[in-house]
Amino acid sequence: MPLHSKILLGLAIGAVLGVAANLGLGAQHWLVIGLDHYLAGPVGQVFLRMLSMVVMPLVFASIALGVASVGDVRRIGRMGAKTIAYFLGTTALAVCLGLVLVNLANPGAWVTRDVRERLLAEYASTAASKIEAAHTAEFGIDTLVGIVTRNPIASAVNADMLGVIFFGLVFGAAATMIREDRSRTMIAWLEALSDIVVKIVDMAMRIAPYGVAGLIFGVTARFGFSLLASLGVFVALVLGGLLLHATVTMALIIRLVIGMSPTDFFRRIRAALVTAFSTSSSSATLPTNIQIGEQNLGIPAKVCGFVYPLGATMCMNGTALFEGISCIFLCQVFGVQLDVGQMAVVMGMAVITSIGAAAVPGGSIPLLVGMLTMFNVPAEGIAVILGVDRILDMARTTVNVLGDHTAAAFVARSEGLWNPATSPNVNIDNIDNTAQRGGMGT
Repeated sequence: MPLHSKILLGLAIGAVLGVAANLGLGAQHWLVIGLDHYLAGPVGQVFLRMLSMVVMPLVFASIALGVASVGDVRRIGRMGAKTIAYFLGTTALAVCLGLVLVNLANPGAWVTRDVRERLLAEYASTAASKIEAAHTAEFGIDTLVGIVTRNPIASAVNADMLGVIFFGLVFGAAATMIREDRSRTMIAWLEALSDIVVKIVDMAMRIAPYGVAGLIFGVTARFGFSLLASLGVFVALVLGGLLLHATVTMALIIRLVIGMSPTDFFRRIRAALVTAFSTSSSSATLPTNIQIGEQNLGIPAKVCGFVYPLGATMCMNGTALFEGISCIFLCQVFGVQLDVGQMAVVMGMAVITSIGAAAVPGGSIPLLVGMLTMFNVPAEGIAVILGVDRILDMARTTVNVLGDHTAAAFVARSEGLWNPATSPNVNIDNIDNTAQRGGMGT
């Protein structure tokens, strides 16, 4: 069975068992709590931790190798400019779509005062931690200065992705400027590091179906359908916006700019999309992204190693769309009216803060808190959407990862290094098996 099928099966089994436990026994039953605490939760966390464990070495090795492989520093600058411009452009399109949808649907009108007060009370403690985190998640000039890391080891320890990326860029560029014999030795070491990391990913992907089942069991067993029903319009609007962005906006870019069939493109990257959906983390999906880009799309390794690590931090189409809709939705819930100018501010802030969002589950929530306080919405209002954030996080991460793949294809084609005709001529039905043989599989 292909890897993506096993992961989807695990996802379905975990969801069904979780909902059944919630409806049959209740979220607070000792058996449900015990299963989540001693079995489902640990298996899911082991899977996530194994993927997270290799993110920093993979980012460093991929970026440094990508830059060293390009060789010409001028080409590196050109590729970087194209990559960042693409990220910002597609993110702005996603936010515009979200703002149009949320103003047309007015989902805040569907949340009654009683529901709002119950949600605020139920998630007050969780909201407090998000508000505290928001104080360290503000985007400003210090964020830009902080990209130039003082200590790359500390950046890796503290999950400072931008710091590690910057060090990798400088390291790879410097490797092209030293004696060729010394450069070859360092590049060989980086290639060996990359190969080792891929093997660790192989180990992690062997337990992916079980880890995914454990993660989704905990979510559905705790929340069931109750919160989803009370916030159904908001959830449907976010999911619909993400689907429209993926199947219309991104599909048009794939067809008209990249020059490839959207159906073929989606099928080739489906294992990465499933991994993104199940982990809710662009960072955890990074190893899979690089493999899929190289093996299923045929994008050169030097482009994959350059674009995908940047995308894991900066390509946040889905996150920006979610932040835009959520900000307006919570303004509607709390009776705050925004004019056109303030809507433009929401759009700009959603684009900027999404870039600063941590590429981990729930990483955008602290930044969303900061946006809310700009418009006099109580920071505690974030509690209204925390109960349904997990399913939305899974969906928006999937769109983020789709943006990573389209960016890699766009940059590679614009540099004359790839075109759709060079994509591997593989049987679509066997793509995931092909990826597994390359290091992903079970």
